[in-house]
Amino acid sequence: MAYSGRYTVKNPSKYKGNSNNVVFRSMWERYCFKWCDESSNVKYWSSEETVVPYFYEVDKKYHRYFIDLKVTFTNGETWLIEIKPHKQTLPPDYPGKRTKRYINESIEYVRNQCKWKAANNYALDRGYKFSVWTEETLEKLGIKPKSTKPLKPYRKRKK
Repeated sequence: MAYSGRYTVKNPSKYKGNSNNVVFRSMWERYCFKWCDESSNVKYWSSEETVVPYFYEVDKKYHRYFIDLKVTFTNGETWLIEIKPHKQTLPPDYPGKRTKRYINESIEYVRNQCKWKAANNYALDRGYKFSVWTEETLEKLGIKPKSTKPLKPYRKRKK
């Protein structure tokens, strides 16, 4: 289930862009927005305000990539950050035949690689840094709370 909604910025002076139109497209993005909003190490931040053109190798056309986060820290560093599940950062496993799922995951993987290559070049040109944050990164940084709910034990159904 995908979680999305509007994020209410608590420190509008830290947000670069329209602070009344901040949309999160996952709970991980929401956690990052809250962290940026409350962290004393973050000077400015914005969400989907930075647009990077990228060449998509599948359809051989240029598209626009809206970066999830642009964060300027108090030490002067600026980071462009994409938030993705770890699974989407890896090439899909080949199941032995070309299923519809495998093809879709492959196309999405190529799209992400094209976006990230363009974003990295964009960042280097401007003296920024580009990074992809996964759920593991968010847990290490203390942004995403660790799951405290234990999984229910597996029970076989009665027929």
